Amino acid sequence: MYKIIFKILFFSFLLSTSFASEKINVFKFTEEELKTLKVRKVRGADSKTEYVVGKNENGNFLKAIANNAASGLGKEIKIDLNNTPFLNITWKVEKDLSGINERSKKGHDYAARVFVVKKTGATALSNRAMNYVFSSNDNVNDFHPSPYTKKSIDYVLATTKEHLNEWVTVKVNVKEHFKKFHDLDLDEINGIAIMADTDNSKLKSVSYYQNIYFSSD
Repeated sequence: MYKIIFKILFFSFLLSTSFASEKINVFKFTEEELKTLKVRKVRGADSKTEYVVGKNENGNFLKAIANNAASGLGKEIKIDLNNTPFLNITWKVEKDLSGINERSKKGHDYAARVFVVKKTGATALSNRAMNYVFSSNDNVNDFHPSPYTKKSIDYVLATTKEHLNEWVTVKVNVKEHFKKFHDLDLDEINGIAIMADTDNSKLKSVSYYQNIYFSSD
C-alpha cells in the first residue's frame, strides 16, 4: 500500500516538473551589467539616451531618459523559440511623445521599445526584427513596417493613451510574429535591444523597464 502511494506521488512529481513553466531572464539591470551592454547611437542623433539603473519593491529596473536623443542597449543572446517563444515585458512611460506621427520618418520615435533580432545575413542591414513598442499615439496591437526599413516591424504592446505613468506587463509570442510578419519559421533569435529615442521629434521622454524574460507559456 505504501509503495503504491509512493509511486503515485513520485510520478505526480515528475509530471509537475516536466510541465513546469520555463523562464529565461534577459536582463539583470545592475550597474555591472550596464557596463557590458552594447551601446549603439542612432546616426544623426544629437546625443545618446541616458540609461540608469534603479530598484523598487519588485526588483531592479532600468530608467531611460531621451532628450532629443537616440541610442540603444543591445545584448547578444540566443533564445530557443521552440521552448520559450513568449517575450514578457514590464515597463512604464512617465513622459510620453503624444501628438507625433510614429509611422512617419519625422515622427518615428518611441519612449520605450524592445527589439527582438534575428540575424539573416552578413550585415546588420540584412537582419530581421520585431520592434515591440510602448506607443504614445497608436492602439494596442497596431502594427506597421518601420518607415526606414521593411525588415523591422513596429508592433504596439502598450499605449500611454491607456497607461500613462503606470507599470504595465505584456506578453507576446515572438515565434508566431516572425512567421506572420517576416515569413520566417524560426528556431531561435540572436539578440535583444532596448531603446528610447526622440531624435526625430526633438522631444523628451522618460521610461522604465523591468522583468524582461522569455517563457514557455
